[in-house]
Amino acid sequence: MNLALSSLDQMQAAVVTGPGMVEIERLAVPNPGPGQLRVRLEGCGVCASNLGPWSGPEWMKFPTEPGGLGHEGWGVIDALGEGVTEFAIGDRVAALSYHSYATHDVAEVGSVVKLPPELDGVPFPGEPLGCAMNIFKRSEISAGHTVAIVGIGFLGALLTQLAVGAGARVIAIGRRQFALDLAAKLGAAETIPMHDHWQIIERVKELTDGQFCDRVIEAVGKQWPLDLAAELTRERGRLIVAGYHQDGPRQVNMQMWNWRGFDVINAHERDPNMYVEGIRDAIRAVAEGRLDPTPLYTHTYPLSELDTALNATRDRPDGFMKALVIYP
Repeated sequence: MNLALSSLDQMQAAVVTGPGMVEIERLAVPNPGPGQLRVRLEGCGVCASNLGPWSGPEWMKFPTEPGGLGHEGWGVIDALGEGVTEFAIGDRVAALSYHSYATHDVAEVGSVVKLPPELDGVPFPGEPLGCAMNIFKRSEISAGHTVAIVGIGFLGALLTQLAVGAGARVIAIGRRQFALDLAAKLGAAETIPMHDHWQIIERVKELTDGQFCDRVIEAVGKQWPLDLAAELTRERGRLIVAGYHQDGPRQVNMQMWNWRGFDVINAHERDPNMYVEGIRDAIRAVAEGRLDPTPLYTHTYPLSELDTALNATRDRPDGFMKALVIYP
C-alpha cells in the first residue's frame, strides 16, 4: 500500500541543479542514526565559500545533494539517534552540518552546541561566528596593538568588534563606503577606502609613524589584498590570512617577508573539534555582549529564494553584509 507522506514526514531541501540554478524539492525527513540527532532548522547563513560552486567551475558536479552547500544552520532538535544522551528533543542548537539549505538536517552529536536562553529567538549561524572567534584567537591581539583589517565584510566586521573589544586600535580597509561607515560605528579608529595600493600603504605608514601594524588580518581571499596586507605588517608583526582563497596558487614577496621577519598565520581551522570550540566561544561572546552580529544580518530570504540570496552574496548590493535563509 503506497501512502502519501504527511507534512510532518516531509521536508523541503534546495538542490543546485547547475550554475546559478536551484530547485526546491520535497523529500522524506531523514532519520538520525546512532550518535546523531536531527535538527528542525530555523535558518542557515549564506557563506561566500558557496560562490565558487554556485558559479559552476569545471570541478563542480551537479546536481548537489539535497540541502548541500548549506553549513551555517541553527534550529531545534526534533529527533535523537540511538545512544544520544547529551541533548533532548526541544533543545535549541547551532549545528555544524552540511545539508542545511533545508528545513531539516542530521548532524553528529559532537558537531552540535546548545544555545542558552539568552539567545532565544536570535539567529545563530554558528560556523562563521565560530570561525571569527578562532581567527581572533590565532591573531593574538592585545590591548595597545595597532591592527589593520583588510576587507570589511561579515568576517572583517566581526573581527573589528573583537579587536576593538580587546583594546586594539583598528584601521579598517574596505572597498565599500557602507562597510567602512559600519566599521567606524563598531569602533574602528581609522577607515581607508581600498582603491589605490600605494596610497593605502602611505596612509597606514603615516598613521603608525612609519612602523606599520602589529597585526594585519587579510579577510578578502584575493591576491591584491594579500599583497597589501603584507606591506602593512611591521617587522616582527603578525600577518593573519583569514580570507578564503578559492582560486588557486598565490605569489608572495618573499624578500620582503624575510626582511621584516613577521609571522604568517593561516587562520582557517579544518579540525572539526576546533570548529565546534569556536562555536562555543562565539556563543559565550554573544551571550555576554562581547560580540553582536545582529546588525550584520542585513538581508533575509525564504528557502525558495536561495538563488537570490547567493547572487546578493556575490554582488553585494549597497547595504549588504550577510544573508540568512530563514525557514518558517
